[in-house]
Amino acid sequence: MAAGPSSGGDPSARRGAEGRKRKRRRSKSSAQSQDAAMSGSHTSSSGHSAGAPSAPAGKEAGRGAPGEPHKGRRRRAPGADREGRRHGQHRGPQGRPLVSGEKPGKAGQEGGRAGDERGRASFRGDAGRRGEGRQGFARHAGGPESGAGGQAPSASAHQGHGTASQGHPAPAVPPHPAAQLGLHASASSPGSAPRPVPRASDEMRAPLYAALDLGTNNCRLLIAQPTRPGQFRVVDAFSRIVRLGEGLAATGRLSPEAMDRAVEALKVCAVKLKNRDIRRMRLIATEAARAAENGALFMERVAAETGLELEIINRETEARLAVSGCSSLIERSARSVVLFDIGGGSSEIAVIRIGENRSSRLANHITHWTSLPVGVVTLSERHGGHDVTPESFEGMVREVEGMLGRFDCPAIFDGEDPADAFHLIGTSGTVTTLAGVHLGLPRYDRRQVDGLWLSDEEVSAMQARLLSWDFAARSANPCIGPDRADLVLAGCAILEAIRRRWPSRRMRVADRGLREGLLTDMMADDGVWRKFRMKRGNSQGQGGKGR
Repeated sequence: MAAGPSSGGDPSARRGAEGRKRKRRRSKSSAQSQDAAMSGSHTSSSGHSAGAPSAPAGKEAGRGAPGEPHKGRRRRAPGADREGRRHGQHRGPQGRPLVSGEKPGKAGQEGGRAGDERGRASFRGDAGRRGEGRQGFARHAGGPESGAGGQAPSASAHQGHGTASQGHPAPAVPPHPAAQLGLHASASSPGSAPRPVPRASDEMRAPLYAALDLGTNNCRLLIAQPTRPGQFRVVDAFSRIVRLGEGLAATGRLSPEAMDRAVEALKVCAVKLKNRDIRRMRLIATEAARAAENGALFMERVAAETGLELEIINRETEARLAVSGCSSLIERSARSVVLFDIGGGSSEIAVIRIGENRSSRLANHITHWTSLPVGVVTLSERHGGHDVTPESFEGMVREVEGMLGRFDCPAIFDGEDPADAFHLIGTSGTVTTLAGVHLGLPRYDRRQVDGLWLSDEEVSAMQARLLSWDFAARSANPCIGPDRADLVLAGCAILEAIRRRWPSRRMRVADRGLREGLLTDMMADDGVWRKFRMKRGNSQGQGGKGR
């Protein structure tokens, strides 16, 4: 007779039955826990990966592996999924808020799907622990995944002066409060303090200055802002050959055609000046307006048609401005310099002597100056500019030498070696053209020409080369062109006369002049570079604190 199961049976059988009962109880408990998790009675940690072991019984719920933040007990708020999607889908292209009637962009749709996954954790009871649940919002609002570079879209404003751009309506959704203060909201947590937008540099916030020079041959404009002491950055520039002095030597008057060309160029300058917030400007006219019988009447016409009030400056002012504009090109070791500006109707020459105490304004070191009533336009009209022979070239040189002979200027060298203590500086289209041809430039490049040193032998070689070319060859050269082909040899004749009067082993080329001098003087008068030094000193002092 077989024995039935009883408490007094085989001990091993008894232990096996109890083990099977415990296994069934554990399976039932596990199933109940899974049902509870699915129903949302307890929120699981969204930061754990699938299959991660659950925390042992008796431990604080929600504490993850070592190094993970403590998340505490959480309860999923009703509508959390909808909240996550709202942050995602209500966004247009590049993560900006949707305008009425616009469909969500790709970044917004991706953010919506991410919001579904993370929305369950976006409302956790503890308001200070929402960072992870907001990642869907952070991504489409300009984070790395949005492709927006981590920055909010800029407001629709004109970059130059902050005025609203025409034809771009303001967005229907008001901007983030931080954007109104010039700040970006943090991409990691909308509730955190906004980080400052990088401010514009002192250079970008510096005031604008303008200088206009209406000469015998050219109309030039420069708009610039000060940077480091003694320097400025060009914001806009304009130059056009107008030949205002054409026919002036023969008639003594400005021709109607020449005045029309100049007025058209000045209208372009007027528009440029009107479109900028200029602190100070100085607009000058030189030899053509100065020498013409109808020069004053022409200035009245310019004011009426363009709104620009031009000032006819005298020859001494013109010479001083040329020195101011080229002061940074004078070598520090030089003790004497002859600076010349070969213009269209006149040529200014300044003798500069620099002692032990060098002034920041180099024009203060001018000891002698002269203005010759001859330039490339007037000289070429008298001697011919198209077909220049060696004989006619020498005739132009002798004419200028005669004018220089009347310039009372003592000897410069005083026993010093001119190679070390003296050099020439030339600022004109003539010397910049020589430099461009010497370098063999395929097109004129100011960056390669301005400040270039030429030896005396190189200058002589270039003059001989140009003299050997006919008018067509000069016109074909990209650094001369047809507009200067009939003027360049007249300029070389003036340069040759200066070199014979003041022999020098080297000459420095300056693609700068009156406009740069005007800008330098205005900025120095306003003390903008002095303010720069003070501002820089204060910032360095503040940066040194706490170190």
